[in-house]
Amino acid sequence: ELEKAFPGDGIVAEETADMSDALKGGRCWYVDPLDGTKEFVVRNGEFSVMLGLAIDGVATAGVVYRPDNDKLYSGVVGDGAYLDERGVRSALTVSTVASPRDLKLVVSRSHRNRAVANVGSQLGIEQEATSGSVGLKAGLIAEQKADLYVHIADKSSKWDACGPEAVLRAAGGRFTDLAGNTYRYGGTDMRNRGGILACNAAAYDAVLPVARDAARAVGLID
Repeated sequence: ELEKAFPGDGIVAEETADMSDALKGGRCWYVDPLDGTKEFVVRNGEFSVMLGLAIDGVATAGVVYRPDNDKLYSGVVGDGAYLDERGVRSALTVSTVASPRDLKLVVSRSHRNRAVANVGSQLGIEQEATSGSVGLKAGLIAEQKADLYVHIADKSSKWDACGPEAVLRAAGGRFTDLAGNTYRYGGTDMRNRGGILACNAAAYDAVLPVARDAARAVGLID
């Protein structure tokens, strides 16, 4: 359907062997047809379909869809983010919580990590939520049901990041690697080698040094 609608665009998908479109400039879609496989298997509903459009290597538009309850997050960077749920559309804006100890951390239900727990402890965070799927975690931050997500590992890939990044940034949030670098989409390496830091904008500068040190401690970044 993407090829029909946008015949000139590149497409890179998790289940597609040919990823040569990532080497081209211009417009390229990064697609994860099912993010949250373990959650899908156990039927808890916490999985999503994620599509992200990168233009010249920058995440620009994205959608994250949760089929279980027909919940759709969408966003265009610079033009706002929205949640469509039960036939009602509402605008999304991240929280303005700035104090780290007042943040709500969303963590992976199936991939809990001691390093992430240490980040939460160092920041003094007492509130925690759990969810599968990177996209659903970004969506929770966008709708102010969480404020922070930290992924201290190199297990995710570009199709895990592009759609969620666009949605979160469109809602006013931040989405970088754990060194604070902006994601660039393209090239031959599809892995997110520097992990993920997704946060509201107000607390990002306070959270980044702690998350960066935790990533360095496990050898994820220099």
